[in-house]
Amino acid sequence: QSCPRPAGQRASPEPGSGGLPEGVEYIPTRKKGKNPMKPVGVAWYSLYARTRLGYLFYQRQVKKARERYPHGHSVPQPYCFPGLKILPIPVLSNNYSYLVIDTGSSQAAVIDPSDPLAVQAAIEEEGVILEAIFCTHKHWDHSGGNEALCQKHSSCRVYGSALDAIPQLTHAPCSRHSPLADREKVTVGCLTFEALATPGHTVGHMVYVLDGSPFGSPPCLFSGDLLFLAGCGEPFEGSPETMLASLDVAVGLGEDTLLWPGHEYALECLTFASLLELDNSALEQKLQWAVQQRQEKRSTCPSTLGEEQSYNPFLRTHRPELQEALGLWQGAGEEPDAFRARVLKEVRRRKDLYQAT
Repeated sequence: QSCPRPAGQRASPEPGSGGLPEGVEYIPTRKKGKNPMKPVGVAWYSLYARTRLGYLFYQRQVKKARERYPHGHSVPQPYCFPGLKILPIPVLSNNYSYLVIDTGSSQAAVIDPSDPLAVQAAIEEEGVILEAIFCTHKHWDHSGGNEALCQKHSSCRVYGSALDAIPQLTHAPCSRHSPLADREKVTVGCLTFEALATPGHTVGHMVYVLDGSPFGSPPCLFSGDLLFLAGCGEPFEGSPETMLASLDVAVGLGEDTLLWPGHEYALECLTFASLLELDNSALEQKLQWAVQQRQEKRSTCPSTLGEEQSYNPFLRTHRPELQEALGLWQGAGEEPDAFRARVLKEVRRRKDLYQAT
């Protein structure tokens, strides 16, 4: 089976769209918006992340998504180089799992298997052997399929951070369950993944970087909830300084690195970003492309880290144009990174006050 490379991202918008999709509303700071970091949000997060109620909520999410999106929330496009295939699997209402295949040996790894049925269907369709599960973090919408897939695939190992309570990792000490250290590498067939500690969203959040050089591919970053197209995850378990340092780790991977995020949030994130930087042509062009993609229910991944630095406000905290748009200036004697963390905190605050309908 042949599969094309990612389609170009230069499509024109629908006439009259004006760059802003219909039905998107910006809630100014004077209005009360939904902020998950307020006390009621923190209480809900604690229940979701630390009790069985979170698992029950996840099961409800899975059931509803299977009913609403029997074929997935988006139309993904496989990414292929000789010897390598990356298959995005749309799961739940906006998550992505990724099946990464060494086509020479038919060995495969999956990143963040949210819905085990969807992942198993992809494994069977591709005719591959699942050797590894890489979990970016503990949240059920990224780790909920671990147990079922381990039961189905006896040789499969589960990888992740020991700092997160990842299912089948920290609760069952056994040779199959493999906590990873920062910068540790794991090989599956000819695939080599490097784990990078990126705390902030959770204390044990990790991202995984696939070395593309054996296949003639750029590096591939599976970012979980650290980084999205034009967005970034909520710092539920970290400070702005911690999140900034983790984002800098991602940026340091290089501009050609392909970004495979954990969620389809592109349209919402790009629309929000366009309200911060009104004269950013790269942002305007990407938003117009995303509008057309989502109108056709097509996936918006991957992007590149080079692209992201041109329009993602969470990666532009060093840019004077964004700082000016936020009304922030570096204080006398304020360290550059301390100022950037303050900029990041303000972008996050405004994003939490933004609502797309």
